[in-house]
Amino acid sequence: MGNNLKISLVIFNILVNIMFASAQQQEVKPVRLSLISNGLYELLDGRGANGGVFIGDNAVLVIDAKMDKESVDQTIAEIKKITDKPIKYLINTHSDGDHVNGNQYFPEGMTIISHENCRKEFFVPARDGSPSDWNKPEMAAYIPEITFTDQMDIYPGSQKVELWYFGVGHTTGDAVVYFPSEKTAFLGDQFFKDRPQLIHSYKGGNSFEHVKTLTKMLEKLDAVKFCSGHSEIVSRQAILDHIDQIRQQQEKVRQLVSQNKSLDEIKSEFAENEARLTESIYNEIIAGY
Repeated sequence: MGNNLKISLVIFNILVNIMFASAQQQEVKPVRLSLISNGLYELLDGRGANGGVFIGDNAVLVIDAKMDKESVDQTIAEIKKITDKPIKYLINTHSDGDHVNGNQYFPEGMTIISHENCRKEFFVPARDGSPSDWNKPEMAAYIPEITFTDQMDIYPGSQKVELWYFGVGHTTGDAVVYFPSEKTAFLGDQFFKDRPQLIHSYKGGNSFEHVKTLTKMLEKLDAVKFCSGHSEIVSRQAILDHIDQIRQQQEKVRQLVSQNKSLDEIKSEFAENEARLTESIYNEIIAGY
């Protein structure tokens, strides 16, 4: 065998191994339910953000919808392993695709609920300015049909589920789903662990308002467990630490702005993964915060 052929085979094998490893890394784990307490579960894995499932006396309530048919089918299958009660309620914590694109694959007759601003943000153009797919007439049936302003209660049985709105933050329409008997709150994307908070400025999100919103939430709710779209369950102290980290970044950006630093110069003072939050904070300060 010639040297060139040997080299070609070696390169080919390397490329195959790289492609195989990449495919394994991209493999999506099947949806699973993780018990929190008393019929309350985290909805994990699949394609899309973490959510929740509550098995009430009379019906099932789902928090956030994953983002494709396969993950929704798996969600429904996992629920059916636990109960034959109907899935009656679907709550969208906010309008991001990894939380709502799966709406269209849930059973007919289910009630979709969100904050009123969340529903409006279904129709907001994407970050790149392209029109929202939710403007298409065929998608109308999968948009929240019931909205609330400040607070709303749902009773899938004897246990009360509270929906709260504490203000602008990640977007303008972030809801908190609270189970008072379990002292457990679902926050959607109002909390990130091991990565900077994401603020969707194009949907009206604001980091300074976000700090106020989370602070108000902690004052109002006596939750001890906080579930979010992209981290494991955390404590109140983790939320307090999160608020403090944002404040520290805001103060540093403010100091740099006062030194007449440009946005690019300011970004260079932070880690690469902090760039988006830094830009949001910068723009908010320039706007008067």
